[in-house]
Amino acid sequence: MMHEKEKRMKLRHNGLMALLVGIWSAAALAEVPAPDSPGARHEAQRLAGLPAVSPAVGRIDSSGRKQQGRASYYSRQFVHRMMADGRQMNPQSNVAASKSLPLGTTAKVTNLQNGRSATVNVQDRGPYARGRVMDVSSSVADQLDLKKQGTALVEVKPITVPQPDGAVKLGAGAAEVAPEEVAQAAETTRRLTSIARTATSGR
Repeated sequence: MMHEKEKRMKLRHNGLMALLVGIWSAAALAEVPAPDSPGARHEAQRLAGLPAVSPAVGRIDSSGRKQQGRASYYSRQFVHRMMADGRQMNPQSNVAASKSLPLGTTAKVTNLQNGRSATVNVQDRGPYARGRVMDVSSSVADQLDLKKQGTALVEVKPITVPQPDGAVKLGAGAAEVAPEEVAQAAETTRRLTSIARTATSGR
């Protein structure tokens, strides 16, 4: 008798938890407004006001918050090698590697030592050296003027960030750029995310 009662209680508990998870998931999806909506811009401004965080290895951060750390650039040995999204690394592109931002993220990177900025597309994983937040292509390194030092302290502000459900969320960087640039970034993020998913599913 007691055993049957415990089973019923456990089933009720599991059912309640499943319901709560469904409610939480639906709420989470509802919290990602369309990139061209006032709600999305408001969220970007909120994120821009938050302090920068340090990325963690093995944990994907799709929140859109700013990150801070040191950036380095791809050495020649990585030229034309396959990246995490399945495409070849082109040193003349605005590609970047991040260990925590979702593949397909478009972000603004600013060299905090000289104020120079560049827009990058996250298409690869890394760097894994301690304190490093991003690897950038040779072209982006020139824009940031970090080649002479080899590395530089940077701030990474995501403009558009792909979400697990396929939505695109505006990040902290979207608060600083024109609506036209946001729209272009959102389109780029959708395209790169599609490429990355195709490459991953084919492995």
